Parts: sequence; C-alpha cells; structure tokens
Amino acid sequence: MRPFTVCVSLLAGVAIALVSMDANAGDSLVDVCSVDPTIIVELRYAGRNNLLGQPLYPHGTRALARPEVASALAVAQACLRRYQYGLKIWDAYRPEAVQAKLWQALHNSDYVANPESGVGSLHSWGIAVDATLVDARNRPVRMPTDFDDFTPAAMCRYMGSSFEIGGHVRLLQYAMHKAGFWGMRTEWWHFTIAHWQKYLPPEKTKDAGQILATQWEGGL
Repeated sequence: MRPFTVCVSLLAGVAIALVSMDANAGDSLVDVCSVDPTIIVELRYAGRNNLLGQPLYPHGTRALARPEVASALAVAQACLRRYQYGLKIWDAYRPEAVQAKLWQALHNSDYVANPESGVGSLHSWGIAVDATLVDARNRPVRMPTDFDDFTPAAMCRYMGSSFEIGGHVRLLQYAMHKAGFWGMRTEWWHFTIAHWQKYLPPEKTKDAGQILATQWEGGL
C-alpha cells in the first residue's frame, strides 16, 4: 500500500472514531454549535497551538458534548451576552486515544487525567469542556493565561495581574456556574457539568468522586 494511501486511511480511521465515539460517551453526543451557533469554537487539539505542538484531531472536527452539556453551554452563552461577552470552546469531547497522548507527554495528574485510572478524563465522557471568553465582536479578551498553561497563574482562584483580567475570570466562572458547571482548581478554563454522576457507570462513580473532590472548585 502506498504511503499516501496509508496516511489517508489513518486519518479516515481517526475521523470515524470521532464520529462513532469511545465506549465512554456512546453515541449521545451533539455538535455544540448545533445547539447555539453563536458559541465560538477553536479546538486547540485540531491545530498546533497546544501542549504537543501538533494536531491531534482531524481537520474539521466539531466541538461535541452530551446534549445536556451543550444546552447548559447555551445558558452560559445567554448569560454572557447580557454583558457583551461570549464563550469560546477550546476543547469538548476528547477521544481516549488523544487523552493517552496527552498523558504520555505530561504524566501529571494535577493537569491531565490518566486514561488508565479507571475513570480517565471526563472530556472522554462528553461532560467536560475547556472554555474562555470573547468580546461582543468575538475577539479574544485578556485572561490569566493561555490554554494548557501549567503555572500557578492557571489556578482558578488566581484573578490575574489586573482588574480587567480578574473581571473576565470572575464573569466566566459566574456564567458557567449559573449554567450548572463546576470549575477545576488547577485550570481556570476547565468546567464539568455538575450532575456528572449520572453519566458514569455506578462502579466508576465512587472512584471519580474521590479523584475529583480534590480538583473541583465551587458549584451550584
């Protein structure tokens, strides 16, 4: 088989995997933009501006999530629009194969979930998103750090070096909490739907609760 054919076949395989989803998420995922097309999507793992410096998703990958999660994002978006801001999604559903690559690169459970932990990443269950703010013209606004920044400035309680940055972080947290999301202690951009338990098998819920109890901040 020629190299080009092999490359095309591999990309097609990854694309099919993204459509069919991991066993964790099943087939109950929707395109976030199909629920609210005003939400901006810039999947960082679909390009080179990420931890690994290379695309991990096929070109054209959509931001996918459980229907209830997508609906909750629309609630957060409506809240932000009242303040002349909006959401940008950096990541949503994440295949387990991609999670494994991130774990291999970092091996730090404070920032990247071990896919072999029994729970893995809640991104792979379709119940977590990475989000930031844009202004009324969909332009990025100043936040404490960029995506996948593993410094103290990425902590969700860090309000930034200016009143403007602190205000942006507080507004994002307010809108997401109002919509039913919990934040993550080490990443200001990471949010998990509050009623996450109903999406995991009963045997995994206890382990997930023990792990996430040390990571989450606040909630409704």
